[in-house]
Amino acid sequence: MSYASTLLGLLPGGRRSPGIGQLVTQLETYLPPEQVDVVREAYEQAEAAHTGQKRRSGEPYITHPVAVAGILADLRMDGATIAAAILHDVAEDTSVSVGDIRDRYGHEIAEIVDGVTKLDQIQFKSRKEAQAESFRKMLLAMVKDIRVIMVKLADRTHNMRTLGAMPPAKRRLIARETLDIYAPIANRLGIHSVKLELEELGFRALYPQRYRVIERELKRSRGNQREFLPRITTNLRSALEKSGIDGVVEAREKHLYSIYAKMRRKRLALNEVVDVFGVRVIVGTVDECYRALGLAHSLYRPMPGRFKDYVAIPRVNGYQSLHTSLFGPNGLPIEVQIRTREMHATAESGIAAHWSYKTGESEGADRQAKAREWLKNVAQLQEASAEEILENVRVDLFPDKVYVFTPKGDIMRLPRNATCVDFAYAVHTDIGNRCVAAKVDRRLVPLRTTLRNGQTVEVITAKGAHPNPAWESFVVSAKARASIRQYLKSLRRGEAAELGKRLLDQALREFSLSVRGLPEGRLDRVAATLGLRDGEDLLEKIGLGERAAPLMARRLLPREPDMPPGGPQGPLFITGTEGLMVSFAPCCLPVPPDPIVAYLSSGRGVVIHRDNCGNVAGFRRQPDKWIPAVWEKDAKGPFRAEIRVLVTNRMGVLAQVASRVAGEHTNIGRVNVATEDEQTSTITLEVEVDDRPHLARVIRAIKSMAPDVLGVERTIG
Repeated sequence: MSYASTLLGLLPGGRRSPGIGQLVTQLETYLPPEQVDVVREAYEQAEAAHTGQKRRSGEPYITHPVAVAGILADLRMDGATIAAAILHDVAEDTSVSVGDIRDRYGHEIAEIVDGVTKLDQIQFKSRKEAQAESFRKMLLAMVKDIRVIMVKLADRTHNMRTLGAMPPAKRRLIARETLDIYAPIANRLGIHSVKLELEELGFRALYPQRYRVIERELKRSRGNQREFLPRITTNLRSALEKSGIDGVVEAREKHLYSIYAKMRRKRLALNEVVDVFGVRVIVGTVDECYRALGLAHSLYRPMPGRFKDYVAIPRVNGYQSLHTSLFGPNGLPIEVQIRTREMHATAESGIAAHWSYKTGESEGADRQAKAREWLKNVAQLQEASAEEILENVRVDLFPDKVYVFTPKGDIMRLPRNATCVDFAYAVHTDIGNRCVAAKVDRRLVPLRTTLRNGQTVEVITAKGAHPNPAWESFVVSAKARASIRQYLKSLRRGEAAELGKRLLDQALREFSLSVRGLPEGRLDRVAATLGLRDGEDLLEKIGLGERAAPLMARRLLPREPDMPPGGPQGPLFITGTEGLMVSFAPCCLPVPPDPIVAYLSSGRGVVIHRDNCGNVAGFRRQPDKWIPAVWEKDAKGPFRAEIRVLVTNRMGVLAQVASRVAGEHTNIGRVNVATEDEQTSTITLEVEVDDRPHLARVIRAIKSMAPDVLGVERTIG
């Protein structure tokens, strides 16, 4: 939209779609004739394919793809993108397939069309899953070709312009999706003009009453304030001319959604939003930007703390401009944006500015490099679920960023609330995987430390180090979360296979065999008969509890054994250091040398219970899941145990109990206090101990606090 229409509060909604003649005339101003011919051919095919189809508004369907192509032509996109835009609904809504498009127009246009096409042919469990899977496909197509999202954004923009034909519930659903996903993507790729239009149309459709209230109040407050804008722009123009700076000065008004978002974010009333009106100064060079800033500050007093230099430190989407807020006439707050002509073109069109897709031109290369860097991080999520991709990308689309420095002075842009671990993964995945400590401004800090603007961060790594599962609870960037989850998946697979080997060895022991003693290739052949990848995959399934070790042992034997199944098996030895695939039941919390049993839980591996746990009786009804187990002599802790302490209600008694526990070199993992009556309370402690004698020392230390302690016992599941 033009600044004039913005100032008048006009919106592009309801504008009639341009005809093909108007579109071709526009394309001929910047595209070679052969690309324009391809667009004409695409139009002829799309018009024939959509014959008889109408939109909800009653217009012929072909008006939609032509309008989408017109939006992209305004951004001066290449011929392949314009042709794909005209054909983008053909593969979905007509008998023409993507293969037909590939045969007629080539791989390039067909891939863009395929990336935009929704997945309506697949049946999903819910609309949310369908939306997430469609979004996943589009994102992964974007990784190959950024023009996919350009077509999708233009498609969404025209749909928002014509949203009035939809029923109210559908309007709100589409508007919410636009504000949550598509406007932030346009912002992330720096396409400011599209982002503003999507936000404005989405806001009007989702919150019509709020839109009308803010619009009405702004009109009411414009009277006196708008009188000063011409005076301010005239003064700035005169100052630029006297200094020999060739520049353009434009008045502007903040968009309604921007005002609404600021009111919500900072909990402000409308009259507290100070930068509703503003001025934009466009000059020739970076040097002139800073000179113009000095002139503006000499004319009007700047507001303290309201200056932002996005020229020296660009936003993550490549946006560059100087922002300052001034006290105008009568104290009227005015925001001034100062930028070069190139910065202005980039701010409006983003990645589409100076489009140089695969042409080898350097102009616009930096913009595409930044977009591709983000998309490369998206590609790392390919093994995640569709909804997980949607969640992670939403996190990365939030515009609030924190800017920190590497020890060499390079600027790193991270999501708001990013931690040292997020920084490490932003540098490189290997750095993140091997980080063990971090320094912020030369001081050692915990890895979970939240970073602030301007800090210098140094990551300390170590050979053999690996991600900590606890990191996933505090990282905020999609790249860090995806890398940690990927590592944990591979770790679980490795540990599951190791546990499966132990369980299979145990089951084979009754036949005087072991996994190593099986004939060569036997494990792989049996795995193949079960539809598994290889022997390692079979061991993993056994470790995860998805295949019963005794049954697999019998299938692995060279011949059918004489003895019946279910014979005596040797016990599974537990060391306490098995990893993720051996866990200790929270219902009874076994500690060596408690008598124990093992339960094979599908997907979780082996769960160790005390043999007097109340849940074991239920497990014994499933003999194929029940495994005898014993502790290794050198089983290593710490192991969790739970004790209950009955105490008198006296101030400071909990602190004394904690002090006695700490005196036995014991950590407290969890504390719960429940009042029994006016005189007594029960303190439940989860403590970490090496073994049962260690636990006994802890209990004796607490008992020695009599008469404040009335009783101590270990809980039994």
